Amino acid sequence: MTRIVFMGTPDIACGILHQLIQDNYEIVGVVTQPDKKAGRKQELKESEVKQMARKHHIEVFQPMHIKEDYEQILDWKPDLIVTCAYGQFIPSHILDFPKFGSINVHASLLPELRGGAPIHWAVIQGHKKTGMTIMRMVKQMDAGAIMKQKEVEIAENDTMGDVYEKLKRCGAALIHESMKDILENNIECIEQNEAEATYAYNITKEQEHIDFTLNIQQVYDHIRGLIPFPIGYAMCDGKKIKFHRARMQRCAHSYAKGEICGYMNGGYAIAVEGGYIIIDEIQMEGKGKVDAKSFANGQGRSLIGKRFE
Repeated sequence: MTRIVFMGTPDIACGILHQLIQDNYEIVGVVTQPDKKAGRKQELKESEVKQMARKHHIEVFQPMHIKEDYEQILDWKPDLIVTCAYGQFIPSHILDFPKFGSINVHASLLPELRGGAPIHWAVIQGHKKTGMTIMRMVKQMDAGAIMKQKEVEIAENDTMGDVYEKLKRCGAALIHESMKDILENNIECIEQNEAEATYAYNITKEQEHIDFTLNIQQVYDHIRGLIPFPIGYAMCDGKKIKFHRARMQRCAHSYAKGEICGYMNGGYAIAVEGGYIIIDEIQMEGKGKVDAKSFANGQGRSLIGKRFE
């Protein structure tokens, strides 16, 4: 039986791992990122992949630096390594060890959106579709030959979280359809065109800031591309305000870009070029998130007529 080591960390990788388990492949070990402190109490939190592995009684390895600490992986004697959103660069002496090599399931239609945040950037950049790609792993980031791809549609109102769930299901279906051919070497690998490569690096704190001087589509795409995490924000009256749920209303108006118009069309309205961004769930710095009506009747009332920065 083929011995598989799975490497992944967040929930999207669980879709791949669960499918491999359901399809009765022999998962001899799971590699995931070390437990991290989270929440107000800063308690250690296990990755979603670790939780799934423990549930299925699969041995887990969590190196802090895989470049230095990797012997456990070789001791498992994998015939194939499958990765999805692991979170560290994997050195060549690990990737080249299994007889079937190493494959990665990446959340974009490569060579588009290589990097750690392809789902965020697909939405922020207004893409109409994205997908999952299985590729051969090489030393360069997400640059290996493409083995299989599967597309998903990005609807106009999809948040990053909506697309994430679509891709989680897509990835599971893709690995289910592809594993037999991969193990039988029955797949034509297509090298990526470097000239077509684009990049989706992790979202920085600065990129969480929403610029309300842009046009309505750009602003809306930016906000929904950061929902449910890390959540976009803008400054008004010296306070950081976060936008947890939003929609757009195209129309003409005479307000300034970024001006707060108050409660309108069932939400808290902000004027932009081409219409209004209607916020349905909002959070003032130091407070919990609230629905638009509660905000408009409370803290938001004093902000009407002011502009987001």
